[in-house]
Amino acid sequence: MKRLSLMIVSLLLSAAVFAQQKSVTKFLGIPVDGSKAEMIQKLKDKGYTYNSQLDCLEGEFNGRDVQISVVTNNNKVYRILVQDAIPSSEGDIKIRFNTLCQQFEANGKYWSPSSSYTLSEEEDISYEMTVHNKRYQAAYYQFNVVEGMQEYMKANSEASLEDATTAIAEQAMKHSVWFMINQQRYGRYTIAIFYDNEYNQANGDDL
Repeated sequence: MKRLSLMIVSLLLSAAVFAQQKSVTKFLGIPVDGSKAEMIQKLKDKGYTYNSQLDCLEGEFNGRDVQISVVTNNNKVYRILVQDAIPSSEGDIKIRFNTLCQQFEANGKYWSPSSSYTLSEEEDISYEMTVHNKRYQAAYYQFNVVEGMQEYMKANSEASLEDATTAIAEQAMKHSVWFMINQQRYGRYTIAIFYDNEYNQANGDDL
C-alpha cells in the first residue's frame, strides 16, 4: 500500500513538472494567448498601427508590408494571422513561398515532419488552384522536439519510447505555425501565415 502511494505521488509530481513546462506558440516573442485587447496593445508596443475599420494591425513583418489579425475563441487568443498587404504575381508568390520554406527549415525554433514543401518552377498554381482547388500550404511546429523528449523522459523516467514519442508529438502539434497561398483577383496572390495556440482552439465544449 505504501509503495502504491509512493508511485502515485511520483506520477503526480512528474505530471506537475511536465505541465509547468508547457509553453504556447509565440509571435514576435509574444505568447499567442490572453485577451484580444492585451494582444493588440502588445503588438502596438512593437510598432504596429491598429486600423479600427479593418480590425487589424498594420506594419512590416519579415520584410513585407502586412496586416495582422488577432483571432479569439471564448475571449482567448488562439491565432495570429499575418497576411501580405500587397498582392504578388504568380511567379513572385512561388519564389516567396519557397523562400519562406527555406527560412522556416533553417530556423532552429521549428520542426516539420516533411523534408521540403518547395514548389518547382513548372508548377502552374493558377491552373491547379482554379481547376483542381489545390491548396498550397506548408506546416511547421514551433517546438524543439529533442529538448521536449529529454524533459519528458526526465519527468517520466519509466515511460516507454512509444509513449514518449506520442506525448511529444501531441505537444508539438499544439504549437502550429503554417502558411498558405491565397488567390486574389486578376492573377494576384498573397501569403497568409498562421501562428496557432492549439490549447485555446475550440474543442467542442460549446456544442
